[in-house]
Amino acid sequence: VQLQASGGGLVQAGGSLRLSCAAAGLTFSGYTTGWFRQAPGEEREFVAAIRPNGGTTYYADSVKGRFAVSRDNAKNTVYLQMNSLKPEDTAVYYCAAGRAIVSTLATIRGYNHWGQGTEVTVSS
Repeated sequence: VQLQASGGGLVQAGGSLRLSCAAAGLTFSGYTTGWFRQAPGEEREFVAAIRPNGGTTYYADSVKGRFAVSRDNAKNTVYLQMNSLKPEDTAVYYCAAGRAIVSTLATIRGYNHWGQGTEVTVSS
């Protein structure tokens, strides 16, 4: 299984970016897919997740209303649309897939497949 995250870059505060996560050897529609981020010197933290089947979405309070996670089953790709970006959103963003349930989808242990990360830098 390989997850490939892409779409990071440098953007000014208030701007937008869309991250993509493509999978090989795994079908996203059968897994909970999460986005996490890790800033320098910080622990990896939950950002958003989308459940399989119905596709219910979940967000960290810090990104609620600004970020949106979605899934394109035909392309087997999960997206993270990030709007109104702030300097504090600067981090390496990781996508992950696993059998996480509602009580574990915001935790690292809920996922056993991880992408390599894509860097997002938001300038003030």
